Amino acid sequence: MTFFQSFRQSDESRKDELVRVIEHSVQNLTLQELEALYYDMVTKDYIR
Repeated sequence: MTFFQSFRQSDESRKDELVRVIEHSVQNLTLQELEALYYDMVTKDYIR
């Protein structure tokens, strides 16, 4: 899987690509891993 097509992409294109990579990665996590990720994101105030 290619993570970045080009660093010359527009900000919106890079953001869309990053979201796709993150979504793909999250789909492969176990329930325990998702819970740990959720807890970490809540404690860092990424999720409000």
